[in-house]
Amino acid sequence: MAYPLLALALTGSPLEAGWTGFALTLPPLLFYLPAGVLTDRVDPRSLILFTETARALIVASVFLAVVLDGATLAHLLVGAFLEGVLWVVHSLSETALLGAATVSRTHLTKVLARSETSPHIAVSVGRPIGGILFGLGQAVPFLVNGALFLTSILSTRAMSCGGRTRRRRMGSLKAIAGGMRGLAGRSFRQEISEGARELMRHPFLWQAMGLTTVTNLAVNALIMIFITVAATRSPLEVGVVLAAGGMGGVLGSALLAPISRRRPGLLSRPGSGLLFAQLWIGVAAFCVAAFGGHPLAFGLTMVLTGCTGALGNVVIRTYEVQRVQRSVLARVMSVHRLMTHGAVCAAAPLGGFLASAYGLQTAVRGLSAAVLLIAVVASLLALVLRRRRAVAGPVPGRRRAVAIPPAPALAPHDPPIAATTTGELHATGELHATGELHATGELHATAAPAASGLRREHGGRPVAAGRT
Repeated sequence: MAYPLLALALTGSPLEAGWTGFALTLPPLLFYLPAGVLTDRVDPRSLILFTETARALIVASVFLAVVLDGATLAHLLVGAFLEGVLWVVHSLSETALLGAATVSRTHLTKVLARSETSPHIAVSVGRPIGGILFGLGQAVPFLVNGALFLTSILSTRAMSCGGRTRRRRMGSLKAIAGGMRGLAGRSFRQEISEGARELMRHPFLWQAMGLTTVTNLAVNALIMIFITVAATRSPLEVGVVLAAGGMGGVLGSALLAPISRRRPGLLSRPGSGLLFAQLWIGVAAFCVAAFGGHPLAFGLTMVLTGCTGALGNVVIRTYEVQRVQRSVLARVMSVHRLMTHGAVCAAAPLGGFLASAYGLQTAVRGLSAAVLLIAVVASLLALVLRRRRAVAGPVPGRRRAVAIPPAPALAPHDPPIAATTTGELHATGELHATGELHATGELHATAAPAASGLRREHGGRPVAAGRT
C-alpha cells in the first residue's frame, strides 16, 4: 500500500501509482523459477536472513529519502521491484526451511496454518492500517515496516536447530555464494525440468495447480469487476467486500485444526475429492455473487472462496513438505506458484475488460457460468477416467506396490496357500509363503523372501534381494 500511495502523493498521477504497484507484482512472474533453483542449493535460513536484511535496507533508504525530501519516482520503482524479488526468494525459503526441519505432522500443520493466516490478516487488517499510518505521515509506514523486518531478522537469527541456537553473521552471504558456485556447469533449463518432472510425478500436486490457477483467475477477476463500480458504493461497503477474502482466509486457517482431527486423512492422504469439493464450493460462492445483486453478496463470495482457498493452501503445502523430494522441493514450489500467481496477474485485465464490455451484472454472471462449465467438465472427465481405470484393471507387467497383510496362522490340517500374480510383485518386508507362489512378471523383495515348499514360475526375470 505504501509505495503506490507515496507515488501518488509525489506525482499526483494515478498512472504513476499504478506503475509502482506493477513493480511490486512483476517480480514473481520473472523470478519464481530462478529463485526455486537458488533455494534448492542454499541453506534456506541463510536466504531468509539475507532477504530480510536487504528488504530492511531498501525500506530504510525510502524512509530517509522521504524525511530528507529527496524521494523520487525512480527510487520508488526500483525499491518496489527489488522488494518484490526478495519476497519471492523469502516465500520459497520459508517453506523449504520447514521441509529441512524434522517436525511432527501435527506441529507442521500448526506452523503452516499460522503461516497461511499471516497474509490473510495482512489483507484484511494491514491495508487499512497502512492507509492510516500514511495519513499520519508519508514516512511512517516505512518506519514501521523497517521495525517489522528487524524483528524478523532477530527471530530468524535466534532460531534453534537440533537443540542448538544458530547465530550467523557473514555466514548467509558465504552460503549464498557457495550455492551459486554449485550451479556452475548445470543449465537453468535442466534445473527447472527436474522440478517440473517431480511435480508431474504427484497427481495431487498438478491437479491442485490447475484448480488453484482457475480459482485465482476467477476470484481476482471478480474483485476487479467489483472495483469498477466501487465509486457508486459507500466506502464502508467497499472496505468490507475487499477485506472479506482475508477474513475468510483467517477462518479457513482456524478451521483446519478441528477438521484435521475429525478427518486425519485430509492431510496424510489428500486426494482429488478434496480438490473437487473446493471447486464446487467455489461454484456455489460465484452463484451467490451472480444472483445476489448486493455488495454483501460479493462479500459472502469472498469469505467462502477465501476460506476454502486457505484450507487448500495448507493441505497443498503440507503435501509438498512431506512428500516431495527435499533436493527439488523449492523448484516444485516455484513451478506451482508461477502458474497460480500468473493467474492473479492476468485477472486484473480480464475483469476490467468484462466489466467495461458487458456491465457489472452480465460480467459477473458470465464469469460464474464459465466457472460452472469448468467444474462440470473437470468432474465428468475425472469420472470417465476413474471408470476406465476400474474397467481396464491393472496393466500386465506394470510395476505396482502390493501391500501384503500378515498371514493368518495355519492349523495343521489346513491346506497350503497358493498365491498368483500376473504383474510384478513388490514387497518391502519379508515375503513368506507356505504353499505355492506363481508370478508371470517380476518378483521384487527388499528383504529376504522365505518360503516353505515354494515353487516360483514366472515368465520374466527373477529379481530377489534375499534367499529363495
